Amino acid sequence: MSRAQTSQINGLATPHDAAGVPSEDFLARIPRDFAREHLIISNGMDEQGRERLRIADSTDSAAVFNTGVRLGRPVASELCDAELIARLIDEAYSRHRYQDQVQVHVPTDDLDELLVCAERDLLSTTGKGPVIRLVDALLFEALGRGASDVHVQPLEGRTLVRYRVDGVLHTARELPIKLTTAVVSRIKVMGRMDIAEKRLPQDGRATVTIGSGESARSIDLRISTLPTSHGERAVIRLLESARGEHLAGFESLGMPGHVREPFLAAAGRANGIVLVTGPTGSGKTTTLYTTLRWIATERAGDRGCDLNVMTIEDPIEYELSGSGIAISQAQVNDRKGVTFATGLRHILRQDPDVIMVGEIRDAATARIAIQASLTGHLVFSTLHTNDAAGAVTRLIDLGVEPYLVSASLSAVLAQRLVRRIHRACGGEGCEQCFDSGYAGRIGVFELLTVDDRVRESITQGGSPAEIRAGAIDAGMRRLSQEGARLVSEGLTGQLEVDRVVQATT
Repeated sequence: MSRAQTSQINGLATPHDAAGVPSEDFLARIPRDFAREHLIISNGMDEQGRERLRIADSTDSAAVFNTGVRLGRPVASELCDAELIARLIDEAYSRHRYQDQVQVHVPTDDLDELLVCAERDLLSTTGKGPVIRLVDALLFEALGRGASDVHVQPLEGRTLVRYRVDGVLHTARELPIKLTTAVVSRIKVMGRMDIAEKRLPQDGRATVTIGSGESARSIDLRISTLPTSHGERAVIRLLESARGEHLAGFESLGMPGHVREPFLAAAGRANGIVLVTGPTGSGKTTTLYTTLRWIATERAGDRGCDLNVMTIEDPIEYELSGSGIAISQAQVNDRKGVTFATGLRHILRQDPDVIMVGEIRDAATARIAIQASLTGHLVFSTLHTNDAAGAVTRLIDLGVEPYLVSASLSAVLAQRLVRRIHRACGGEGCEQCFDSGYAGRIGVFELLTVDDRVRESITQGGSPAEIRAGAIDAGMRRLSQEGARLVSEGLTGQLEVDRVVQATT
C-alpha cells in the first residue's frame, strides 16, 4: 500500500500524504493545549463545508462538539492513531505563527434585527452566525458608548446586558433568556475558555480587532464567567491595547497645580516611596502610568535618559514602551510563583532606579518596597485606603515599623473619579449619556506630603486623625474640599461628589 493511500489498521484511519492541512482558522481558534489534551486535529474541509477532525478517543464527543462551537461551523470526525495526531499537532502549530486575536467586524445590522435573527436561528453556521454577529455588535456598541465593562447577567426569565460607563452600570438592553447560553458560550470561545464547563468560574482573555485598515482598533478583553442560580453570567473588561501611547498629561486628569507641583516634586526625587490610594476604579493606575511616562521622558530627558524604570504589575494594563521611552514591564504570574514580592526581589537585581509595584497587598511586598526606597530607589505603588492618612496606618498594620514608614514615605496621593456634567445636554440627560446628565470623568485629589511634622507624628505612632491634622495644617486640602471646588466651577454636581467622596468626609 502506497503512502499516498489511507490504510486501515484495527479500525483506525491513518492518513499519510493524502492528509488534509489544518486551516489557519482552525489553528487560530483552537488552542494548542486543547488539541494536545484531547488529541484532536483538523484534516481540512470536506465537500459539504464541514471541518474534518481526526481524534484519538472515539468517546470524547465533548471535544468534537466544543471544536465545532469554537469554529462556528459543522464538523465531522474520524478515529485516528494517537501518536500520529500528536505529531501532526506539533508540526501544524510549530508552522503556524499567529497572534491570539479575534476579528470583530463593524456591524452592518441593526442590533434589534440581530436579536431577532439570533433567536430565530441559533444553530446557523452559514457565514458568520447570528450569535457571533450579535456579540460583535454588543462589543462595538459598548466601545462606542465609552464602556469599560460589559455585563451579561441572566435573571429569571430574562438576561440583562449592562455597560459600565464612567463607573456606573447602565442597562443597555435585554436578551431573550434562550439566547443566554449561546451568547455566553461565544464569549467563552473568544476567551479560549472551556465552554463545556458550566459549574465552575473561569477567566480568559483575548485581543480583538475592531474594524479594518487604518481605522482598526485593538482591544484587550479580560473575561470572567460565574455560575449563578439562573445560569452563567459573563463580565468583559475592555482595555485599549495601545492606550499607553495616548496617555495625556496631568492637566487632563484634572490634577490642579497646587497638587501637581508637590506631587511631581516627590516623583522627581532619587529615592523614597510614593503611594496612590483609592478604591478599585478610582484611576490609580492611570495616574501612576502618567507619572512613569513623565519620569521616562521629561525628567529622564533632562538627565540624558539615564534612568532604569521597571514595573511589576497584575496585569499589565498599559503598554508604556514607545519612541524615546525605556520602561521594562513585568507581570505577576501566580502559577509560576511570580508574585508582587518575588517579582520585586528580582527587579532589585536588575539595577533599577525607579520601580512601580502594581499594589502592596501583603506584608512581604510592603517590607521589600520600603527597604528598596531606603536603599536608593524611587518606588511607586498603590493601596486601597479611604484617604491619604489611612495609607500610613495600612502600612503599619501590614507589619512595617513606624520609624521605617516615616523614613521612607515621601507622599501619598488619594484620589477619586467623579463624572463630568454632560455639556451636550447641559446636565439634563439625553440618550447619549443614558439620561444621566453626565459624560466623562475628572479626578478629585488629596495629597499628603510627608514633612517634618507628619514624619514625627508617624514615628510616635500617631493616629490617622493626628496625621491628617498635621497635613491639613501644612496645606493639604481634603477630597471633599476639592469636590466642592469642582462643583463651584460647574464641572460636576454635588450629588455626584457626595456619592463618590462620602466615605472620606
